[in-house]
Amino acid sequence: MLSPFHLAIPVHNLEACRTFYRETLNCQEGRHSDHWVDFNFYGHQLVIHYKPKEEHQLHTNAVDGKAVPVPHFGVVLPWDTFQELSKHLKQEGVNFIIAPYVRFEGQAGEQATMFFLDPSGNALEFKAFKDLNQLFAK
Repeated sequence: MLSPFHLAIPVHNLEACRTFYRETLNCQEGRHSDHWVDFNFYGHQLVIHYKPKEEHQLHTNAVDGKAVPVPHFGVVLPWDTFQELSKHLKQEGVNFIIAPYVRFEGQAGEQATMFFLDPSGNALEFKAFKDLNQLFAK
């Protein structure tokens, strides 16, 4: 069994992000205070912590011809769950940095992927493999 990770991220608008993770991404809300909220992020513990807004530019690196935001985080989902989430996010009007597509098609590590930002500008990537053995393929 995979051990859950714990990730704490800064958000400058706690309530907007709380709503986004709870309602847009359908993450179950856990404990909270005036300055943080934790969520069940697909079996992992994600905590959003209030931090005043800082101006910064989004940095990207090229991957498969796309500008991938750095840093980013997310989760590897089962293929069908990825497809369902992708459809849901499109219906919710999420603005994708990289719209859902299949990366490295026909190569080692072939995967479906998508990137978008939360309301505080944190970049998320969700991905899926038809063959999970390709997760660390070279």
